[in-house]
Amino acid sequence: MSIRHVVPIEHRESAAVIRRRRRVVAGVSLLGTGLLGTSLSTKPGSTQFYWLTAAVAATWTAGGLLSGPLHLGWIQSRDQRLRRPIITPVATGVGAFGFFYGCALVARRIPVLDRAVGTVLAFAEEGSTPVIVATTLANGLGEEVFFRGALYAALDADRAVVVSTAVYAVATASTRNPALVLAAGVMGTLFSLQRRASGGLQAPALTHLTWSTLMVRCLPPLFRRAHRDRS
Repeated sequence: MSIRHVVPIEHRESAAVIRRRRRVVAGVSLLGTGLLGTSLSTKPGSTQFYWLTAAVAATWTAGGLLSGPLHLGWIQSRDQRLRRPIITPVATGVGAFGFFYGCALVARRIPVLDRAVGTVLAFAEEGSTPVIVATTLANGLGEEVFFRGALYAALDADRAVVVSTAVYAVATASTRNPALVLAAGVMGTLFSLQRRASGGLQAPALTHLTWSTLMVRCLPPLFRRAHRDRS
């Protein structure tokens, strides 16, 4: 089914649950955004970086879970049967990585974007690879639990995609990195559309984790080679 197709399942919440969710979302948004900006201002590979990124992931995850009930979501096949989304979101994550890899080939030729991407990838180049991957996955999952879980559910349905994506991009802007903000705008839109179509977290979470893993493992060598060729 198309991403524009919305599964025929609706999760209704009481006014009290929505008010509580919105209060939690407001507080966690401020705390998480502050921690995110601070974490990316530390030295790549430092103990401080790992502790702060762990705190960011914990903040998003805990905030999402404390806000109220969350749902995994469904995908509807052509025979109208509902099933949990697995293959499609993983394939979407691979496709999104392919798109960003193509963009990276262009970005490394544009000085401002080359510097922005290089700054982010420095965190992937330093330290233990398993720890970097684990940190990436923890933060990706935490972001989905909060932004496409708690935040999305706290918004009116007709503006949830736009507003949740905007808040996600604003939070990412705390890193002061234009490449990350652009990625947040593009991928945040995709994740929110998946959330709307499936009615839950599983589809955007699997896409996010697949995309993030490929990005953190495959982009650093690309920019490393480009910089070596220019030196």
